[in-house]
Amino acid sequence: MGAQGFGLEILHKDAHCQARTGILHTNHGDVKLPMFMPVGTLMTVKYLSPEEVKACGSGVILANTYHVSLRPGADLVEKMGGVQKFMHYDGPMLTDSGGFQVWSLAKNKGITEEGITFKSHLDGSTLHFTPESVMDLEQKIGADIAMCFDECAPYPVTHEYMEQSMERTLRWAKRCLKAHTRQDQALFGIVQGGAFEDLRNRCAQELASLPFDGYSIGGTSIGEPREVEYQMVSYAVKYLPWEKPRYLMGVGSIDMILDGIMKGVDMFDCVLPTRLGRHGALMTSHGRLNIKSARYIEDTRPIEEGCDCYACKNNFSRAYIHHLIKCDEGFGLRLCSIHNIRFLIRIVEGARKAIEEDRFLDYKNQVMKDFGNERGF
Repeated sequence: MGAQGFGLEILHKDAHCQARTGILHTNHGDVKLPMFMPVGTLMTVKYLSPEEVKACGSGVILANTYHVSLRPGADLVEKMGGVQKFMHYDGPMLTDSGGFQVWSLAKNKGITEEGITFKSHLDGSTLHFTPESVMDLEQKIGADIAMCFDECAPYPVTHEYMEQSMERTLRWAKRCLKAHTRQDQALFGIVQGGAFEDLRNRCAQELASLPFDGYSIGGTSIGEPREVEYQMVSYAVKYLPWEKPRYLMGVGSIDMILDGIMKGVDMFDCVLPTRLGRHGALMTSHGRLNIKSARYIEDTRPIEEGCDCYACKNNFSRAYIHHLIKCDEGFGLRLCSIHNIRFLIRIVEGARKAIEEDRFLDYKNQVMKDFGNERGF
């Protein structure tokens, strides 16, 4: 039985690939798919108000269970009425389990069948996460969508190591299902298996047999070559149920988003647009623009002609934004972040339109040709 008020409505599949459009129904509104989700690690997208994030076209904001559990704490968020009420945001939200963060802090040494023991990045205190404790945290935080607690193995590792890790992720997924009792919150399983086709296939198949509300593809973008990353997605997605949403975690480069959409992935998230923006790096259809460069001191043009973000449609010049960033003014960081988030969302909006017209492959090729390289940021 699925989560109350949650479900995927598929609208159209491209005639020439697996790309699809749809509507994700949640208790805090409907979202058009495919979609890109900005990351609000501590229940805020850095420097932006919820209204500004929504104005960028965002359907869902992501928060991080590990970070929220430390500050301000899941109990407080629950006491304040849940994450949306606490941060004054009326749209859908998703929490990841914090598995990647605690794995990186544990340095592989604290991983047992029970869970992961690791050191807090704040004060060095010892913490212990289990599938059950993470489900408790995510249910208290109260986002519309929660992620299972998984083990994110490094790259590269041996097949034997990855098989043990993947099997533990499957056992943890079953424990998460048992511990997750909140009826108005969807729960996604996470496909692991590293770069090994047989392990990705088996993990996806076993998770697909379990009653999750959706499925995520994890363990990518951790240092593997791009071609390997493409393969990881292919291995996983072909065994995931067509009628359930698919989510590629932690991916914000244009090529990976478009490749994922082509293969039938619906959801993407990444800190990339805001992280780049805070350093004065701007996303444009022709590549990265470093607004700190002296070449923009007297440039009267907007960041990108034709962009409808707040910064561009109001004709804030490159020269002005250059000045703000050089002076470390917060408004400049906001303008850059708004532009970058809107840029990626416009890419995905264009993908939706192209899918509806059965021309997604042409759209993908044109976007990458305009961008001028194989990866994108």
